[in-house]
Amino acid sequence: MSLLEQYEQQYATLIAEITAHIGRLQQQNNNSERHDLCSKIDSSLPEAQELLEQMGLEVRELNPGLRSSFNGKLQVAQAELKRLQAEYRLTKDKQRSQANTFTTLDLGDSYEDVSISTDQRQRLLDNSERIERTGNRLTEGYRVALETEQLGAQVLNDLHHQRETLQGARARLRETNAELGRASRTLNTMMLRALREKVVLYGVGVCFVVAVGVSLYLTFAPSSSSTASS
Repeated sequence: MSLLEQYEQQYATLIAEITAHIGRLQQQNNNSERHDLCSKIDSSLPEAQELLEQMGLEVRELNPGLRSSFNGKLQVAQAELKRLQAEYRLTKDKQRSQANTFTTLDLGDSYEDVSISTDQRQRLLDNSERIERTGNRLTEGYRVALETEQLGAQVLNDLHHQRETLQGARARLRETNAELGRASRTLNTMMLRALREKVVLYGVGVCFVVAVGVSLYLTFAPSSSSTASS
């Protein structure tokens, strides 16, 4: 697993934790629990931002084809982080406003305010559930995008290997053609040499026959002339 993939997994896990903490914070009424959740979120948000920066540095080292894909994913991740930061600020502002409201109201209006607060709490619960479901869908979509990208990278890698194999086969074919050309030229040279040797052999044979014929003629011709004279 590459360093960039490790950063992606860490970021996805951290975003899921931040989303869950914000959802719990929206439902929490205990001040101590709120403080603990805020502390966790305050420490997790800068960590998520740092992971994004590290991922950006790693993306710069990729080849141009993969870099454009990862840049798009980084933009989506940055937008998700900004959304969580805005949601966290809004949640803290609402809780701070509710705390101030309960502090300034008198006892005579407390029951009505409690009723209103209960309705608001229910709406906040519904909103937090929707936000949590949205966060889960985003996390799932992010995971699917990672799997799709890994599959695409594997396909590209396979195509690259196949291309190298075809190039190697083409190079071997060119070498084979060159060797066949050299063998053909060598064979033609041998055939020409054999033809020349055959012509020379025929010439020597003809010369030998002529020489034998001339020798026989010279041998028997005087004898025939002497016999005729007698």
